[in-house]
Amino acid sequence: MTAIRCEGLSKTYRNVDALTGLNLEIETGSIYALLGPNGAGKSTAIKTMMNILRPTGGRAEVLGRDSRKLGAKDFERIGYVSENMTMPGWMTVEYFMAYLKPFYPSWDEARAVELLKQFDLPRDRKLKQLSRGMCMKASLASSLAYRPSLLVMDEPFSGLDPVVRDDLIQGILESADETTILVSSHDLAEIETLATHVGYMESGRLCFSESMESLAERFRMVDVTLEQPAAIPQDWPAQWLRPEVSPALLRFVDSGFNAERTHAELRRMFGGVRDISFTAMPLRTIFLTMARHGGQR
Repeated sequence: MTAIRCEGLSKTYRNVDALTGLNLEIETGSIYALLGPNGAGKSTAIKTMMNILRPTGGRAEVLGRDSRKLGAKDFERIGYVSENMTMPGWMTVEYFMAYLKPFYPSWDEARAVELLKQFDLPRDRKLKQLSRGMCMKASLASSLAYRPSLLVMDEPFSGLDPVVRDDLIQGILESADETTILVSSHDLAEIETLATHVGYMESGRLCFSESMESLAERFRMVDVTLEQPAAIPQDWPAQWLRPEVSPALLRFVDSGFNAERTHAELRRMFGGVRDISFTAMPLRTIFLTMARHGGQR
């Protein structure tokens, strides 16, 4: 089943195309990470899916509902946490949770109490007196207390210390068996341990979308020792990114890794090849490679 489906979703501000032809499917039960540099269109995509912004073109479905028709009943099943959320600072944590409870028929009071304890949130403290990290915990606790079918998180880890990030991730993972999660973030180390699927955006376009397993399998750092100096040939494959060559060494990123094919292509191009080695790449290195290559794979 599909929790979110976008077909040609677009958003234009005056003459700026913030989101262009987004085609995306997020499977029910997945933890989907939407990555990309600042200004890539991640937040615009999320806000357009959630009916916070109206699309210029295309359409999106959220939990089987046209996103343009999302209303109060639909948001009873959707949690939303953003780094820029405005919270009622005059409310205490306890009052805040009690205030929200009547809006959500599925509110689980035992779960709410458990979350406050798990996140070490002071019940009698006003929200305006909390640190940014504690405010994010309060926001997440209030979203998880009603056991949403979908949890959307827009840059939730930005600027938080490692302990708070770990607490948030633990809370997310504990709810993953009952909730589909969409998260945009620059904190790649956390995403690598959290996500089951990943999409990469650049300049308002989705460059790729796939499982973390698939992404890890197809990206490799390739190091080649040549028998004699050589230059990069004109028929260099498009999926071999960021080549670096020195007199007898060649290094590049293969974004469509196939060991047998790569061996054959290198020997065809350079003839004398002394050694070839392949190294798996962490998500951060893949992200930096894509960002520096303009999102192309």
